[in-house]
Amino acid sequence: MNVRSICLAILFCSDRTGYDIRKFSTEGNFSFFIDASYGSIYPALNKMEAEGLVTGRHVSEEGKPARKVYSITDAGRDVFFQELLQPHRPDIFKSEFLLISIFARLVGPDAIEAAIARQLAHLHEELDVITSCNDSELEDRPQDGKYALTEEDKKAADWARSYGLYCVQASIDYLRMHGSALVEIARNGQLSQPEAELRAINS
Repeated sequence: MNVRSICLAILFCSDRTGYDIRKFSTEGNFSFFIDASYGSIYPALNKMEAEGLVTGRHVSEEGKPARKVYSITDAGRDVFFQELLQPHRPDIFKSEFLLISIFARLVGPDAIEAAIARQLAHLHEELDVITSCNDSELEDRPQDGKYALTEEDKKAADWARSYGLYCVQASIDYLRMHGSALVEIARNGQLSQPEAELRAINS
């Protein structure tokens, strides 16, 4: 999946502007799936419009510049469904915190304690973001027809939200239970002041 996938997913729920898509893909319910930069969304929308996967119309508002609003077509829905059926790639996980942790001996216990505190703060922020997610974006879907939002759709969204909460909470629990062990590793292996000064001179 790629930027096209996330654009089609958002448009599947409701007509949106390019700005809306960027906002939902970076801050809203769809921000957890695929990275979509502002610069990549409009080229993707233009290409999909040329391919007949979406349509665009200009909407005027009094006192405001006209906005281009995109809608998904039946062909776009078919492409989106086909993309959902493809094997998904492994989740991408990268962590600056873990890079710091494997050099715990070099940075020392104080720096590790600070890094753990920052990581816990970041994780709690992420937990709050996931908790605040709701079905508002899904509820913009048509109220009737085969694409209408159903209770099963809401249950699936709740399942995905619970999965994300579980993953983040597991990280928080691990740090609370075992963070002190990393601090101890840093404390036991830290360089003495003379050793540190000698290494600095030699480097």
